[in-house]
Amino acid sequence: MAWVNRASMALGDLSRLPRVDRVSQHPSLASLRRRLGAEALTRLARRVIEEARGVVRAGGAAPSEEEAVAQVAALARASLSSRSRSVINATGVVLHTNLGRAPLGARAVAAVEASAQGYASLELDLSTGRRGPRGAFAEGALASLVGAEAALLVNNCAAAVMLALGALAAGKKVVVSRGELVEIGGGFRVPEVLARSGAELLEVGTTNRTRVADYAQALDGGGVAAILRVHQGNFRQVGFVERPERRALAALARERGVWLVEDLGGGALMDLEAWGLPGEPTVQACVAGGVDVVCFSTDKVLGGPQGGALLGRTEAVERARRDPLARALRMGRLPLVALEETLACYQEGALDEVPVLRMLRTSCEALRARAEGWRAWLSARGIAVEVVSLEGAVGGGALAETPLASVGIAVEGEEAEGLAERLRTGAPAVLGRVQAERLLVDARTVLPEEDERLLAAIEAAVTQGRGGREQGQA
Repeated sequence: MAWVNRASMALGDLSRLPRVDRVSQHPSLASLRRRLGAEALTRLARRVIEEARGVVRAGGAAPSEEEAVAQVAALARASLSSRSRSVINATGVVLHTNLGRAPLGARAVAAVEASAQGYASLELDLSTGRRGPRGAFAEGALASLVGAEAALLVNNCAAAVMLALGALAAGKKVVVSRGELVEIGGGFRVPEVLARSGAELLEVGTTNRTRVADYAQALDGGGVAAILRVHQGNFRQVGFVERPERRALAALARERGVWLVEDLGGGALMDLEAWGLPGEPTVQACVAGGVDVVCFSTDKVLGGPQGGALLGRTEAVERARRDPLARALRMGRLPLVALEETLACYQEGALDEVPVLRMLRTSCEALRARAEGWRAWLSARGIAVEVVSLEGAVGGGALAETPLASVGIAVEGEEAEGLAERLRTGAPAVLGRVQAERLLVDARTVLPEEDERLLAAIEAAVTQGRGGREQGQA
């Protein structure tokens, strides 16, 4: 009868499990219940008790009510921490992918706020009162700014590439150099995007050297609809390398009657070489170089909201617009409004109203003056700080391996990793970087209006760390 005794013991242990309603309604969870919602907290309590039931059946002990409440609290805090929060970017990476890439300018933010609070003429021609084309201003402004015949907006660059290839080459071959079969952020690879479009990949050349003759030989086999040229934005090839010029590929494509599509990635509308950042091709250069369709992101060097654009020849763009996938991939209302205002800044020459462009154009002398102000403020509060020259990055798949000269501060005499964690998890959240056991704060990527909050956050994090050390010594 041993099995009967064991069963009785298991049932006895199960009866000692805390009740779900007592756990979810525990007074210590009041704040979390208010923030997460009573129903969500009850679901977490059920989950904890159900997992405990499995432990007990396996021979383990039932948790106390206090232990179950603590588990529910931990799960609730983890859920709340997954919400997107505003972050002060002190890393020196201007287009930080994990931080949402380009911050929007004040004009774009105001336009989004005004649109979000009511209705907007998104697809209505107010002059006639009838339905109008979606995104007409933004698409027209983009085409005008770069000298293209037409433009179409979607929700990101990968979508633009997939839509273009699907509309122009589905069921046919697309020629791509082996040196351009790259992986972009999040593990997405060019061959996978191409395959999803319904086109067939035809690789040419080698990893380090591809010539026009390689493309021509591939076209000789027939069944090819397009050549895809991919900008090597997130890596560099040096040494024994060769890549055809854009104009040479365009001439071959025209001669053979196939499309030339370029995945530009970054979407620069300004020549960054004037600001000491050579090597990032502009959308204008692609259009002028004979590309039929160029695809790029609107939230990278362009400095707008998340989105993608494909522009170029009218025939190609309109084929993409007519594709049923175009509606599924279209840009949302609020990003579209933000992009309109960002492009208006370009049209008016108000480049400093686009934060990314302002950051890239700011001189190291101006950054040093700002960092000196930070040092003085913190030093007056007993926090040792050194003004230092730094190397940041453009980020966002642009100008890979090209350092961006900058200036910031290094916090001295504090345990760097701990300080970085307290800043990262504080309010506001501040993301710096640790190097040579010092916390570095790069002035280039901290917005001017964030200075006061940044300094207060550093002071609070240092004070908290010192308090913890003193408590430990006591």
